[in-house]
Amino acid sequence: MKLHHLKPAPGSKSKKIRVGRGESGRRGKTAGRGTKGQKARGQVRPGFEGGQMPLQRQLPKLKGFKNRNKEYFALINVGRLNQFEAGTEVTPEVLRAAGLVKHRGRIKVLGEGDIDRPLAVRAHAFSLGAVEKIKAAGGSADVVD
Repeated sequence: MKLHHLKPAPGSKSKKIRVGRGESGRRGKTAGRGTKGQKARGQVRPGFEGGQMPLQRQLPKLKGFKNRNKEYFALINVGRLNQFEAGTEVTPEVLRAAGLVKHRGRIKVLGEGDIDRPLAVRAHAFSLGAVEKIKAAGGSADVVD
């Protein structure tokens, strides 16, 4: 067998149908597209849903969407820190071990509640109210990288 003997399998190649060649032809006038309407006129872009809000634009509004660029914090209030003894250094690892923080992400301390003992608190972020309350109790608030 040589290259000039090769040919496609029977029935695999068919002639292109010429449509839209005048009203008298079999495939003329509307050229097999029916009458009027969006699909009869032009190309509908991929992903077009007939004017309904497309899925790729709905996704940020749907449940369970997480923005990759947003920084998420595990939040803990100052009032929850009272369970530690005075003089303890409270770090993210200590908070996780105590069960106050569930995930391994960054931690932010908020100012809800009161603290009555001096603690050295280390976290990734603090609210202004939390820093004031920790310092008023005689402790320190240090930001961890």
